[in-house]
Amino acid sequence: MTRTIKLETSPEDHHIAKMAAIAFGLTVLENAIPSPLPGVKPGLANIVTLIVLARYGWRVAAWVSLLRVLAGSLLFGNFLAPGFFLGLSGAVSSLFMLGLVQHLPQRWFGAVTHSIFAAFAHIAGQMMVVYFWLIPHAGISYLIPIFATAALVFGTINGLIATRFMSNAENH
Repeated sequence: MTRTIKLETSPEDHHIAKMAAIAFGLTVLENAIPSPLPGVKPGLANIVTLIVLARYGWRVAAWVSLLRVLAGSLLFGNFLAPGFFLGLSGAVSSLFMLGLVQHLPQRWFGAVTHSIFAAFAHIAGQMMVVYFWLIPHAGISYLIPIFATAALVFGTINGLIATRFMSNAENH
């Protein structure tokens, strides 16, 4: 006799899954875009993380972000490979930063500044993994200006897009 076990899910579980699926879709789209420099990507899925953070809080944003990293690594075949740990370290560092900056006064700090802080944290987390695990050489510090510029540019753009989506949702 076979026994079936039914996993009970809540509406919040379904919502997290939908948001993670959207973020995952943006990750797939982003991987189809050629990168001018390895490691430099726009971070489109972070737009979803920013929106989820603003609407549902840090815990839900963390679930969405980490599920996206896990699903992406499984799809692209780099689960437990260096690329997975780079993505995970960037996501965890960004989430840690978002956990801090979400408490800053909303009058001066919003999705754009949150996105910029998170983008810099993402790069810092990845650079630490690169330095302490993959390439323990001070020469990688020469890449910091390039990655910092990318973090500033893409963090700003993603924050502006997230702000636009949130303001459009409020107006409808």
